[in-house]
Amino acid sequence: MSKGDPLLEVTDLVKHFPIKSGVVFDREVGRVRAVDGVSLTLREGETLGLVGESGCGKSTLCRAILQLTAPTSGSVRFAGEELVGRSRRALGPVRRQMQMIFQDPFASLNPRRRIGQIIGDPIEMHGLASGAEVKRRVQDLLDRVGLQAEHYNRFPHEFSGGQRQRIGIARALALKPKLIIADEPVSALDVSVQAQIVNLMEDLQDEFGLSYLFVAHDLGVVRHVSDRVAVMYLGKVVESADAGDLYRAPVHPYSNALLSAVPIPDPRRNTARERIVLEGDVPSPSDPPPGCHFHTRCPFATDVCTVDEPALLDHGTGHLAACHHPRNVDAATALAPTGGSPATRRDRRHIPLSSPG
Repeated sequence: MSKGDPLLEVTDLVKHFPIKSGVVFDREVGRVRAVDGVSLTLREGETLGLVGESGCGKSTLCRAILQLTAPTSGSVRFAGEELVGRSRRALGPVRRQMQMIFQDPFASLNPRRRIGQIIGDPIEMHGLASGAEVKRRVQDLLDRVGLQAEHYNRFPHEFSGGQRQRIGIARALALKPKLIIADEPVSALDVSVQAQIVNLMEDLQDEFGLSYLFVAHDLGVVRHVSDRVAVMYLGKVVESADAGDLYRAPVHPYSNALLSAVPIPDPRRNTARERIVLEGDVPSPSDPPPGCHFHTRCPFATDVCTVDEPALLDHGTGHLAACHHPRNVDAATALAPTGGSPATRRDRRHIPLSSPG
């Protein structure tokens, strides 16, 4: 595949979890609609940021893409190959190319295994090396992520949170994948450590030609690392655009509310700007409201929002949004594309280690 070609294509992906009741015979009384018809595309060498409130389905979407949990319906194509419906054996070769960095750097590492085993076992299992060559590869990976060769025989409890996340990154790189799904890789870390991990991931992306699906709550971090951003709400993608376009002129009211909560370094500007405070709680994914799922909290909702579900439409320059009352439409339409293909995207600079991201 050449740089910029579609690597991951997700079409109408659905993952529902049944709600069962009964003492003798279980019967289905409802469904939790964790992922409810998500479509997205990730290109070779690109970073796609995925944002949204807790419980909107981001982690479930990541696991469904990797087939760690079987989707209810929909399609996941990786490098042109369909993954949904494949057996575990048939998925083996593909999984070498798709790895995951988990959110919790403490729970994602087996406390009974040494670091050398945690990183080296996948290399041996997939027949990429054996014996002394495995140890050499693991020590090389530890060096790449900023650790030392002497850490090979240590246990996870001997490391800090940032060091554990570096170990998780080394494990993800062990099989030389094309795609890494990073499920909130910096949310459990201190601010200065977050900057170090983000800078490391950017360096590794340039070195290994990786594609990232980067899930995070910190919109500042997402803006820095992403070429494009997709916004999820209650199991659906409600907006998707080039990162620069979305941050300058968000179309969906939910995206406007999220961005209004991002702190601005200038205290005067931060105090003077208008904050959008959403009222009410996120509806239950087991009983989503009809029409637009966001209408129960949207300040611009009208009667049509309670009846008709809006389609994901292009509002100019590939800026997609699902809303009956889009905001900043004129501004979004007037914007010229700023992301382009990964080969011509903006030059990224490291986050200063003293910066909050």
